[in-house]
Amino acid sequence: MRYGSIYLIVKDFELSVSFYEKILDMKVSAENGKRFAIFNCEGLNLCLMNGYYDDENKSQVITKGEYWDIYDNQSEIANNINTRKVFINLSVEDLKAEYNRIKNLGIATQLTAIRFINVFSPYWYFTFMDPDGNPVEITGGYIEEIGNCEV
Repeated sequence: MRYGSIYLIVKDFELSVSFYEKILDMKVSAENGKRFAIFNCEGLNLCLMNGYYDDENKSQVITKGEYWDIYDNQSEIANNINTRKVFINLSVEDLKAEYNRIKNLGIATQLTAIRFINVFSPYWYFTFMDPDGNPVEITGGYIEEIGNCEV
């Protein structure tokens, strides 16, 4: 078995594509019309599925096999309340520079400050929400400043 991708079913496809292009600092790697977008991040694909495309373009959709509402009703999935059980974790070399870049983009809602946690393994991170309420966590190298000194 090999890894394929993780994809998010989104409400506003173009808004989400624009958001992830800015956050990932890259253009979409491949698109399937306005239905599906792929961001290939060094072999790890993060993809966006337009939750309304199939309902709005029924003449383009050909299916075989039993319909399962829990998996196949993408419009309903897009409209479901996001429980934030999945975090999108990204890593950078310079966490402070990335924090400032994300903050300056002005598109990250519920942006936390840079924070620290140590449970078996210490790391610095900050978190914000994407347009559909999916949490994005960015981790990376950080030098703590105490007063005017770096620690």
